[in-house]
Amino acid sequence: MKIIIAFLATAILSVNTYAQYSFKGSWEGKLNIGKELRITIHIKDTGDHKFFGTMDSPDQFSYDMPCDTVVINKDSVKILVLNGKAEYQGKLTDSTSIVGIFKQNNAKLPLNLTKTYHPVTPNRPQTPKPPFPYKAEDITYFNADASIQYGATITIPNGKGPFPAILLITGSGQQNRDEEIFAHKPFAVIADYLTKKGYIVLRVDDRGIGKSTGDFKSSTTEDFMNDAKVSLNYLRSRKEVDKQKVGLLGHSEGGMIAPMIAATDKNINFIILLAGPGVKIRQLMEEQNVAVLEKSSVSKAAIDSYLVLYREIIESAINAGGDAQLSYAVENEVKDWVSKTPPKLVSEATHIYDDVSRDKYSNKMVDALSSKWYKYFLAADPQKYLEQLSCKVLALNGEKDIQVIAKSNLAGIKSSLAKSKSPAYNTIELKDTNHLFQKCKTCSVQEYGQLDETFSPDALKDISDWLNTNVN
Repeated sequence: MKIIIAFLATAILSVNTYAQYSFKGSWEGKLNIGKELRITIHIKDTGDHKFFGTMDSPDQFSYDMPCDTVVINKDSVKILVLNGKAEYQGKLTDSTSIVGIFKQNNAKLPLNLTKTYHPVTPNRPQTPKPPFPYKAEDITYFNADASIQYGATITIPNGKGPFPAILLITGSGQQNRDEEIFAHKPFAVIADYLTKKGYIVLRVDDRGIGKSTGDFKSSTTEDFMNDAKVSLNYLRSRKEVDKQKVGLLGHSEGGMIAPMIAATDKNINFIILLAGPGVKIRQLMEEQNVAVLEKSSVSKAAIDSYLVLYREIIESAINAGGDAQLSYAVENEVKDWVSKTPPKLVSEATHIYDDVSRDKYSNKMVDALSSKWYKYFLAADPQKYLEQLSCKVLALNGEKDIQVIAKSNLAGIKSSLAKSKSPAYNTIELKDTNHLFQKCKTCSVQEYGQLDETFSPDALKDISDWLNTNVN
């Protein structure tokens, strides 16, 4: 059983005097899911009798995740985790102990918490810490009709200026301005490094997280592109910015959004693609599935068999007339594949063991494929935007990336840029580096949080050297 702890927004809560005193602080406990999984809950005072909650799952390398809803009533606490479909309810037994139940899906697990004064924190030596040798402003601004507010941080070198400027664009999934994952803050590291090198850097909360508003769940890559355009306009409005030297840096999906913007905005001077896609997303996702299965020690026979099913499902996702048709098609394709495939290969590739697990698998596939974002993303072809570029381009991919495979995507980017009007472009494959641009060992997704390194110094130097040659 995998315990998912995901939170959409920090919940501010009002509590009575008794609860303020008793619940404030950090609480640790262990979930028994066949193995022990440590959980830490932090309740912090914001002043005026208001608190907010965050949670850590150290064994999953997830930290400082804000709670959706926290309700405190005298000696009881209730935390709802909407995205993870989870809930925690507990009751104080004394000033240092909470007895409670953690619920997720159909599971109900005891989770008793003890107040701790030394909570586990990950080692993240690259995370920038003040005082900074530059100006850092937390700001908000709005789109044209003021329907969405954007929260962001802009960092500006000391001195007269104007300075070249870069907008950072996050990858897939809802992320804050630091593109935070597993307590790593890669965009904070990049912004700190580049600002020290003389660049203004703007990094922005995705819609619906942090200080940004808006509906993330029903949005597509095109919506995120429009968000980035609003941020780009704000960046250009700053008097400190050299308007002739404005560029974009996008990671993963952000590495597709940057060319989408620059294909029509000819005032973009340069773009930097970090693990950006260079082939059709349909191909990218198939390669990603294969790489992840291989990294999980799934046999070639099981992978080859699974690809037969995967391609049929993706075809249905692209061509289905609606959710009902997609659900019907996927359900029947999974049933047909299971009936024709040796059970050992089925279970090895999909963990389908019986009718119940088969139906759960089908439902999960339908849930993922029926989202507006996935439908748009799956049909995307990054090459058509790359071919329209007239700006300078740097593309970096990690050699060990199993989410965006370096060789095929860098080759696709290079061949597309050869057809473009880009005056200068370069592609770099970074040795022993994963999707987050960490020097990796096992190079699995699970290792991201285990590594102390947030972002490869070699990658930072490659970016800086290229900028110094092509922009400054």
